Formats: sequence, structure tokens, C-alpha cells
Amino acid sequence: MTSAECQRGGTPVGFITELGSIEAASVIYLRLWCNGPNSQTDVLKDFVSSLGASQGERAINAFEELCRLCAQYGRRPLMRHTVNCKCLGADEACFANFISAATDGNRNDAMLIATLLVRPDVAPLITELAANFGLALRRMNLCAPKDLMGTEPITSSQTTTIH
Repeated sequence: MTSAECQRGGTPVGFITELGSIEAASVIYLRLWCNGPNSQTDVLKDFVSSLGASQGERAINAFEELCRLCAQYGRRPLMRHTVNCKCLGADEACFANFISAATDGNRNDAMLIATLLVRPDVAPLITELAANFGLALRRMNLCAPKDLMGTEPITSSQTTTIH
């Protein structure tokens, strides 16, 4: 695989603000989780503070296993943008739609998308994990990014886009 083919999944296809709450949160949490242990602790704190210790830990366990299986059995590594990037990469869009379909109970669509991410024999496992994670996101009652637009002043550090 060439370098260009490896990075194709990072091609910007939109903006985080164009996503609904479940989709945006799934991308942001994916970015944070892959950012390292400190960010993973922040993710855990978000879920525990929103859902309580027991349900928060179950949600994180589902998400952690989902990420582990995607990394271990993925067709190729998922490309991600940096945590604060406003762009939405192609792989991130696929991941967001996968979580959304699984959460909404569209199992056939979620399974189809899962086969784009991982080997077919792993698709049912990650689909179930995606549904559990997405339902936890729904219980958190998050706002869509577009609903937050204009609520705080934009600083130069917020407008920096790094791919």
C-alpha cells in the first residue's frame, strides 16, 4: 500500500459541525481515545460523570473493546484528524455513520459498514459494541455541534486546523 493509499481515509469530507450529536461525539471520543492515556482518562470521566460509575464504566468498556477490535482486525488503520480539528475525515465519517446506524437499530446497515472497517467475522462483534456505546452516548443527552455554534467567542487557538 502506498503512502497516498494509507492516508486516503484522512481526506476531509466535511466538518464536525455538520454531524448530529451521536455522530460528532463518536468521532470526538475516537480522537480522544487514540490520543493517549491522559485523554482516555478524560473520556472515562465524561462517561462516569454523565452516566454514573457503573453505566459509565460499561460504556467505556464497550468503546475500548470496539477500538481494540478495530485496531486488531481492521482492514487498515483508521485515519483520524487531531482532536481539535474542525474537519471530518473519510474514515471518521464512516465510523460516525457506523455508530449511528448501530445505535438506531439499523443492524443490516451497521453490519455492512462494519465490514468496511474490519474482517467480516468480526463485524457482528463490533456492531454490538457500537450499539452499546451509541446508546450510552444517547443517554448522555449531548448537543450536536451545530447547536453550540456561536455560544462562545472564537480565539485564534480554536481556528487552527491541523490534519
